[in-house]
Amino acid sequence: MSSIALVGNPNTGKTSLFNTLTSSYEYVGNWAGVTVEKKVGSLKNGAGKLIDLPGIYSLHPLSRDEGVAAQYLIEESPEALINIVDASQLERNLLLTLQLLEYGKPIVLGLNMIDVANARGIQVNPEVLQAQLGITVLPLIARTGKGSSQVLSVLEKPANIPPVSFHLNYGELVEATIASISNQLQQISGLPNLRWVSLQLMEQNPVVLELLKKRMDTSELMLLCDACQTQLQKQKLALTLPQWIRSIRMDYIRSVCAAAIDATKQKPHNLTERLDSILTHRFLGLPLFIVFMYAMFKTTFDWVGGPLSDLLDGFIGGPLSDGANSLLQAIGASGFTHALIVDGIIGGVGGVLVFVPQIFILFLMISFLEDSGYMARVCLLMDSTMERMGLNGKAFIPFIIGFGCNVPAIMAARSIEQPKDRMLTTLLMPLMSCSARLPVYLLFAAVFFPARQATAVLAMYVMGVVFALILCKLFSKHLFKNESSIFIIELPPYRMPQFKTLGRSTWEKGKGFLRKAGTIILAGSVIIWLMSYAGPAGFNVEMDNSFLAKFGGLIAPLLQPLGFGTWQAGSTLVPGFLAKEVVVSTMNIIYHAPDSAGLEGQIASVFTPLSSISFMAFILLYIPCLATVGVIKKETASWKWTFFSMGYSLVLAYAVSLVIFQGGRLLGWS
Repeated sequence: MSSIALVGNPNTGKTSLFNTLTSSYEYVGNWAGVTVEKKVGSLKNGAGKLIDLPGIYSLHPLSRDEGVAAQYLIEESPEALINIVDASQLERNLLLTLQLLEYGKPIVLGLNMIDVANARGIQVNPEVLQAQLGITVLPLIARTGKGSSQVLSVLEKPANIPPVSFHLNYGELVEATIASISNQLQQISGLPNLRWVSLQLMEQNPVVLELLKKRMDTSELMLLCDACQTQLQKQKLALTLPQWIRSIRMDYIRSVCAAAIDATKQKPHNLTERLDSILTHRFLGLPLFIVFMYAMFKTTFDWVGGPLSDLLDGFIGGPLSDGANSLLQAIGASGFTHALIVDGIIGGVGGVLVFVPQIFILFLMISFLEDSGYMARVCLLMDSTMERMGLNGKAFIPFIIGFGCNVPAIMAARSIEQPKDRMLTTLLMPLMSCSARLPVYLLFAAVFFPARQATAVLAMYVMGVVFALILCKLFSKHLFKNESSIFIIELPPYRMPQFKTLGRSTWEKGKGFLRKAGTIILAGSVIIWLMSYAGPAGFNVEMDNSFLAKFGGLIAPLLQPLGFGTWQAGSTLVPGFLAKEVVVSTMNIIYHAPDSAGLEGQIASVFTPLSSISFMAFILLYIPCLATVGVIKKETASWKWTFFSMGYSLVLAYAVSLVIFQGGRLLGWS
């Protein structure tokens, strides 16, 4: 089956095109040597597999993860390439295109965002571009799917895509060096286009250089490169060899753009620029972002999400539970089975599922911010604040994603170029309030702050961000001294996200929560129920005499100074290490709550407003869940940093909860 690689700059619509061209896709492990997931889709016409390469500006990587594209091209051999470019930013995009043309494989150029270019008064002539580059050029609007059928038609038989005959002359001196290097590379079997490999070596591509070092002695090759660079310097043509190669390419790109682009009607101020003048304003930008975030939380927890969750809670606590009771009685189920299903499974898992509408709405809102182009502006707004704390604005995107789930958020930190910034972001990510903590906040906010639920929940999110920034400053000052940080980010044009894309993105984020409900939360609920059902005296014992009570009682004295020193509270925290969602399901089982109203009544009798704040702060800050711990180990490749992240979060949680409760008591709060 044919394999076709999809390559392009970030923010060129590559993901939209991938989703349009494929009927289904899956993650098939990671790319070799790095932690970037390998995304492979099946083309709708059955012509083969489409491999989605990470978004890159050049084959010369800024970070080790960006080296995936060069590694793939040199180690594997796709039948063809699809290079997607932004028609409104063609000059910058064509730098990668030239590197792919030199690779020598059949290539199709997807000229995307022609609608954006036209709106800006930029006219790109696909026929002229095709004649200049010598490859098939297809105009696209990947966001709406326009033009994707033509791409599928061309890809139906990759062997019929015209071969590439591109050859850019770099001057007599460099061409002689390319020929000498190519001649020496002939001793290595399995390499792709030798001219391409030679040029990548001369550009000092670390991925290519490392691979060649494994297969041959590269000292003679490096001498050839050094000699060529010395001659360029003597002739005052360029300071470095990579600089000369880039200058030749840019000259060619400008000539192509001059022929293919008509910018005489380009508008001086487009919609994106007008919006940016307000949304990224020095004084207005941050307050507007805070307003947007507050509106997002009100929509999620009050205006839309709350009523939907109430409806689902009514169904689970009413018809579903009553139907299960009737069915179990009709078939003569034993008391044990009846209690397991109704109290353990429906009560435990159902107590978490009632929050699914709010979680999916939150994911929908985050996806909207990402797809609209506004999220990149937030990074720009936050850069000065983040820089003062030891990070750059690019780390803010993983932090926002962390509001959904810490695991993909930590993976998103791979796009950060500097190792120091990537490590700091990974270590601080567990302080972001993920969707798993949300049921706990919603439960306690509904009981103790019914008139200000959104504000109470937002306060927990803000608390996590504040402590992350404070610790970032401490860690960067004492743990990562003398390591620099740079900030490079592209601001894509504002777009109205497509409903289909939003739906798919929301589902991708939210299905993990549903999967947990069917696995970890279900298993945790059953185990917790069994511990509450059994005790030293046997089965069906009083809750206070159960194994769960004995277990929680061991932890309770340590929690007494924090305001929730009961065995019930202690019993919820340890299972919460497996998955924070289990905290609420454990409470449902412990308090025998038939629905949310019943659980809220029990919580109101055990906690006070002050102790509830202390408990929510502890849930926010204490040891991250098992899945997050696992991905921290995977990303840092260090048990030292993994245990450090667990240790500092536990100490921080205890200290903050202690200050909240004891400080509140001193001030006379209850």
